[in-house]
Amino acid sequence: MEGLGWIGAIIVGAIAGWIAEKLMKSDHGLLMNIILGILGAVLMNFLLVAIVGWTAGGVLGQLLVGVIGACILIWLGRVLRRKG
Repeated sequence: MEGLGWIGAIIVGAIAGWIAEKLMKSDHGLLMNIILGILGAVLMNFLLVAIVGWTAGGVLGQLLVGVIGACILIWLGRVLRRKG
């Protein structure tokens, strides 16, 4: 997460993971929400830079990017569980 620092990344990751959990009607704990939020933001930041050459800045931009990325990760987890 661009420019937030570790504590900021954990807080924004937790909020992003929680929002994604509610949007996807899933049930995870706090630690999994933090992990999903941070990994989702990393994934989406990578994709945004690769596709359009920039990423969203600031706390709200990173929150939005984290929510979208976490939703994608939750969806991928569901797809992989069905196939396995």
